[in-house]
Amino acid sequence: MGNVTLNVKGMSCGHCVKSVEGSVGALDGVDQVKVNLDAGQVDIAFNSEKVTLEKIKETIDDQGYDVE
Repeated sequence: MGNVTLNVKGMSCGHCVKSVEGSVGALDGVDQVKVNLDAGQVDIAFNSEKVTLEKIKETIDDQGYDVE
């Protein structure tokens, strides 16, 4: 099990939160996703045997946000 906090630019509203949490949460191997809008961070708990950190970052990027 892996836990990571990613800094994500471009999130500004509730729709952004739902977009990121929904898309990342739908990935096989992701157990929990929590967006902290004020801090611009996304906390993710995932199974690294099922999903890579790169795939998670790519999924956030595909939603139109920049992962630092």
